[in-house]
Amino acid sequence: MQNENSRNTIIFFVCAALIMGVYYFMVMRPQAEMRRQQQVAAAEEKAATATDAGLTPGSAAPTAFVADRAQALGTAARVPIQTPKLKGSLSLQGARIDDLYLTDYKETLDRNSPPVELFRPQGMEHAYFAQFGWSGPNVPGGVPGPNTPWTLTKGATLTPTTPVELTWDNGAGLRFTRVIAIDAQYLFTVTDTVANLSGQPITIAPYGRVERQGVPADLGKQMILHEGAIGVFGADGKFATEQVKYKDWAKKPRIENQSTGGWLGITDKYWMAALIPDQKETIEGRFAVRDATGLNVHEAAMLGATRTIQPGRQIEETQRLFAGAKRNEILAGYEKSQGLPRFVYAIDWGMFWFLTRPIFMVVEFFYGLLGNFGLAILALTVVVKLIMFPLANKSYESLSKMRTLQPKMEEIKKKHGSDPQKQQQEMMALYQREKINPLAGCLPILVQIPVFYALYKVLFVTIEMRHAPFFGWIRDLSARDPSTIWNLFGAVPWDPATLPLLGSILNGPLHLGVLPIVYGLTMWLQQSMNPPAQDPMQRQIFAFLPFIFTFIMAPFAAGLLIYWAWNNILSIAQQYVIMHRFKAENPIDTFLARFKKA
Repeated sequence: MQNENSRNTIIFFVCAALIMGVYYFMVMRPQAEMRRQQQVAAAEEKAATATDAGLTPGSAAPTAFVADRAQALGTAARVPIQTPKLKGSLSLQGARIDDLYLTDYKETLDRNSPPVELFRPQGMEHAYFAQFGWSGPNVPGGVPGPNTPWTLTKGATLTPTTPVELTWDNGAGLRFTRVIAIDAQYLFTVTDTVANLSGQPITIAPYGRVERQGVPADLGKQMILHEGAIGVFGADGKFATEQVKYKDWAKKPRIENQSTGGWLGITDKYWMAALIPDQKETIEGRFAVRDATGLNVHEAAMLGATRTIQPGRQIEETQRLFAGAKRNEILAGYEKSQGLPRFVYAIDWGMFWFLTRPIFMVVEFFYGLLGNFGLAILALTVVVKLIMFPLANKSYESLSKMRTLQPKMEEIKKKHGSDPQKQQQEMMALYQREKINPLAGCLPILVQIPVFYALYKVLFVTIEMRHAPFFGWIRDLSARDPSTIWNLFGAVPWDPATLPLLGSILNGPLHLGVLPIVYGLTMWLQQSMNPPAQDPMQRQIFAFLPFIFTFIMAPFAAGLLIYWAWNNILSIAQQYVIMHRFKAENPIDTFLARFKKA
């Protein structure tokens, strides 16, 4: 019987270790890291004291913040921005694009929730904006910079059909004209024309910068998610993605890359602001952190090649800015139309991108057919089950055979109870005669682990899943099940979180909704269809696992629980048919028989 015990032990520890490992890395570790970072956030902000000796001038940091957005917007003349997906304004002071909302997305599921804010004007805490200008330290009269007062000369509102034109004259023979256009999605095009009307040549270089004055407390806290600096650098078709998380960025206050084409910017979970140069131009890309009176200003900047403008001549420079939501089809569209390398990898597909992206593409395909991401996940589950059907069939056949062989295994155990070696030999001989693989029961679970991770990543990072409803009470597949057993799933009109002592626990680790309970029940039923472990202690442990994993899985996204519970149901159906074929004892039939008698 030693071999049987070893088999059960191996199955138990392999499966439990894998699932516990997934839970640790996806739930426990991120939560622990979040608590740790919250404790040291203030220390890290003070520690980043690197100065900016760069080639692009930074904005002057405010000495005090204003809470009123209208007050911050009122410090300079503005040009409204209105597109199907964006609304806001740009400031004529520095021609900053610093007031931007994403109208397709709300902050919360509340009907009256405001749209998601992307850019925030200077003067407010955590100001965030994009700016373009010229570097020319020895140019008579200077070049336009962060505080240049531009004049609106054409257009009134920036829309996809009406670009605006800004001008500035430095009073020493240089005239700067800037045309800002925007498409119907999230791409700004900034075209600068510089005319040299002086009597001497001048040398200047264009720059672009995305600047965030301090990092909001809710960003950069997830271990499995990249938020911070992002860029793609290279040349001659060979490009690589560079990512620097906020916490690491502060420790490396200046990172430089030279590239021909590419792009760079600052990314959050769902949103990004990225600078895009002409793909044939050589640039110097830079990620920098400036102290700026303790604000920890994070910036992604690019500096173009210097060019000399002879008297009576002019030059033109075009730069672009992506400012919006990281939707896969939009990024892929820009990657193709603008020739941008690896732009779709602005989405954090993770190190297993070769699995995560295909899983997303399948889900998105089914969404196009079914119109609901929850149904798309159910369809994905069916596809995965069909792919693994032969493997699962062999596994369930082995399990069914082992269940029918329980009496013979008990006989071997009694006959050779005092001789473990003989018992093992007899057991192996029985397996060989019946063509049984004792480890087959673990194979379907092992194969499911990569799919489980990929779907978890898809639900976590893709904006398509954000606030995506299923049916009934599931209004966001990317969030946990909002129902809870502690108020009878909404039947009792009170929130357990309001309890003085137990509230945080009942709304935290013990938050049990409908989906986790359904998952636990299906896990219990599927497990009960497997042959029981011979060792009594192992049998008790296995019996307790569904209860444990009900709590473990409760914090996971609702979409993931829908996938796993539906997968269990399909497995139960498949295993039920096979057990009938082999005439193995089935707990479902046993229950139905007792129900009929009752």
